Amino acid sequence: MSETARKHKAEAPTSLNFAVIVCSSSRYQGLQLMKHVDDPSGDLIAETLQQHGHTVVFRKILPDDKPTIEQNVKEALKLKTVDAVITCGGTGISSTDVTIEAVEPMLEKELLGFGEIFRRLSFEEIGSAALLSRAVAGVAGGKAVFCVPGSPQAVRLCLERLILPEVGHILKHVRE
Repeated sequence: MSETARKHKAEAPTSLNFAVIVCSSSRYQGLQLMKHVDDPSGDLIAETLQQHGHTVVFRKILPDDKPTIEQNVKEALKLKTVDAVITCGGTGISSTDVTIEAVEPMLEKELLGFGEIFRRLSFEEIGSAALLSRAVAGVAGGKAVFCVPGSPQAVRLCLERLILPEVGHILKHVRE
């Protein structure tokens, strides 16, 4: 790491408030039917953030529906208490995977390296199937925004290798 990056990270905020939005029609439908719904990826995100001194102040499970995702991400971005938004799921290539299409137009600046590095790291773990993985990050409304795949393995990789090491650094620069 360069001395400049080390200095910036030292000056970055270390305790942040997150919005966590899980995009999964099957989980959403279960909630609508008042059934118990397991949310392993959402739980993993919340628990990992909390273990690293962060707080989840907004958490929802939504259907794979572009207008619903747009509305809820915009709602999270408007909250003064939210520093960063993580969406999980809906990033694949099926016709119902619309999270990136819903969120990407909101980004004022896209962090292209996020998806590139995620796929490179994924390739090391799962091989050529990594090319089917879509992940996007950027900034919107003075907040960091991350769209990550829905599998717990992908969530763990994104959090541990990309989001947690850099989210404070990203916000330091966004707030300048």
